[in-house]
Amino acid sequence: MHTEHLQNVSLVQVIAGWMVAAAIASLVALALLGGGVIQDDMTAANTWWSMVAVGAGFFVGGMFTGFRALQAPLLHAFGIGLTSVVVWVVLNGLAALAFPVWNWPTVSPQFAVGVVLLQFVTAGLGSLVGYNIAVRGRPGLGEHEPV
Repeated sequence: MHTEHLQNVSLVQVIAGWMVAAAIASLVALALLGGGVIQDDMTAANTWWSMVAVGAGFFVGGMFTGFRALQAPLLHAFGIGLTSVVVWVVLNGLAALAFPVWNWPTVSPQFAVGVVLLQFVTAGLGSLVGYNIAVRGRPGLGEHEPV
């Protein structure tokens, strides 16, 4: 895409997209928990449904950002995924400092990498869809002709 330059990335749009993504993912997870689809234990089915919630949230967050930014949709999506990593590291560091003796439940490295990759991919797809709706008036994943 011809707009994919770092100078076209807005930090405000990235943060707003991440907040929308986190809110929608939380809403979907709450709806699944309230509907009895998932329980509060760590089973394989719950893991799959939590990935669905994260994917849906970050697709909508990417779509929101791509629709509003109108430039560099993939870099904005990358920024949303990177924001997740930064927030994750900061919150885990603060929690470890605040509660050093608490035995935190852990996730496997494979699951952690899978969630981060899912966030990057779904935010990227969502941002392309939102960008194309804003520019062309219809959803799609293709690039448009430079103006």
